[in-house]
Amino acid sequence: MVRKRGSLILCGAFLFVACNGLLLLFLWGRPPIGRLGEGGGAEPGGREEWGVAKRKGGGTNLAGEVIRLAEEVESELETQKELLKQIQSHRSLWEKRRGMGRRQTDGGKIENKEEHKPPPQLPPVPPKDDSENKDPSQEKNKQEFIVAAVPDLKVDTQLDNDIKELNYTKLEVTVTSPQVVIPILVIACDRVTVKRSLDKLIQYRPSAELYPIIVSQDCGHAETARVIGSYGSQVTHISQPDHSDIRVRPEHRKFQGYYKIARHYRWALNQVFDTLSHSTVVIVEDDLEVAPDFFEYFRALHPILTSDPTLWCVSAWNDNGREGLVDPGKADLLYRTDFFPGLGWMLLKDVWAELEPKWPTAFWDDWMRHPEQRKERSCIRPEISRTMTFGRKGVSLGQFFDQYLRYIKLNTDFVPFTKHDLSYLMKENFDVNFVKEVYSAPLVKIEELQQGGGLKEMGPYRVQYSSRESFKVMARNLGVMDDLKSGVPRAGYRGVVSFLSRGRRVFLTPPEGWTKYDVSWS
Repeated sequence: MVRKRGSLILCGAFLFVACNGLLLLFLWGRPPIGRLGEGGGAEPGGREEWGVAKRKGGGTNLAGEVIRLAEEVESELETQKELLKQIQSHRSLWEKRRGMGRRQTDGGKIENKEEHKPPPQLPPVPPKDDSENKDPSQEKNKQEFIVAAVPDLKVDTQLDNDIKELNYTKLEVTVTSPQVVIPILVIACDRVTVKRSLDKLIQYRPSAELYPIIVSQDCGHAETARVIGSYGSQVTHISQPDHSDIRVRPEHRKFQGYYKIARHYRWALNQVFDTLSHSTVVIVEDDLEVAPDFFEYFRALHPILTSDPTLWCVSAWNDNGREGLVDPGKADLLYRTDFFPGLGWMLLKDVWAELEPKWPTAFWDDWMRHPEQRKERSCIRPEISRTMTFGRKGVSLGQFFDQYLRYIKLNTDFVPFTKHDLSYLMKENFDVNFVKEVYSAPLVKIEELQQGGGLKEMGPYRVQYSSRESFKVMARNLGVMDDLKSGVPRAGYRGVVSFLSRGRRVFLTPPEGWTKYDVSWS
């Protein structure tokens, strides 16, 4: 037992001497460690600068090297200790800051979201220099380093005087996107009654900045120009410079006015989009009066128009908007329509860029209804019109005015459309609901809808046409407009015309399973 214990002691002593011998050999052959940032690194011949004394014969003072290494380790540990103290002293302040961020402010104001931010991260601690070669500004730099790493906090020496309590002022933030400017382009010529149009536009306009009124005048009519000029800075007056006659075919001489109108439209729209650089426009003519919610209507529908590629205009007009054909209690009811209505309509710049190169020389509104322009796109139109026309005299010589247009009902109730969810007008939403509502309505005969027909319910009901002739007969009997443009009925969508007849909702429809319009019906 004694022999074993003695053997173990001898082995331990041998291992101790061997390990220390290896350590001395390692340190003897180790290159000296230079100070960072003093321009030398481990360059040959730089030992004096590194603070390593040479012995005669080229040796190194091993004891001094070991002592210097120990001092560096101790200094590094001291730095880490100081940083841990700083972090510990501010931990309670960080906890308080996060707690305040979670607290809900009175009155429903937006709360501080500091709790979602991760705690400040300290960058790695830079290596510390020799204690004997410290830069006098090192302590100051260390304090600035800590303050930069922990925003809004001071070093310990300043906390007692400068930070007694963290106070946060919570701001009520309203995030609003810039509103689109929607100019109103008034197409004018020689009607001094343009004053009636401009008076209503200015009366109902909520903002001159968001809805600048641009009056574009053709004809050079001096009296009309004076009326427009009397509004001063309330409107912008521009004049189409070319008043010359347009060469037309002999049989079209009586249509000279239609050619000039098409030329004027092209020039005026180029002024709005190219010269004035607007992104959208609402076009009215000098014989239209607008409703109180005219501007609200177009403001609310602008996002729908810009986001749905199956739409290409928004119109304020219902071709079948006569008294008795519309529901006076449904001023907020809106539809999609495949028929281009005009008479107060919104156009986007990118659509104009598509149309302008091929703009027609005459009859621009009928041209807009051709399949090549429409490209199966639709417009939005209201149940109750937001415009009405008072201009019987014009190039159309009062066509449809006495029979239809003079009876169009103008909306008088302000509908806050911008507060309504209008996403139901997007094609993918509207089509499903519209088709379901239309074709689930009972199919009846016209005679049943007329007086004494025997129908007791208020509808809706459906009457069905199967040809161009049957559509015209039914439309005339029910009091709606019977003309078709490129096979599309006025105010129709998917071939369906919706209106009231004797107080009942009626759908004049093609057979179920409708696919497309027949242009031969024009």
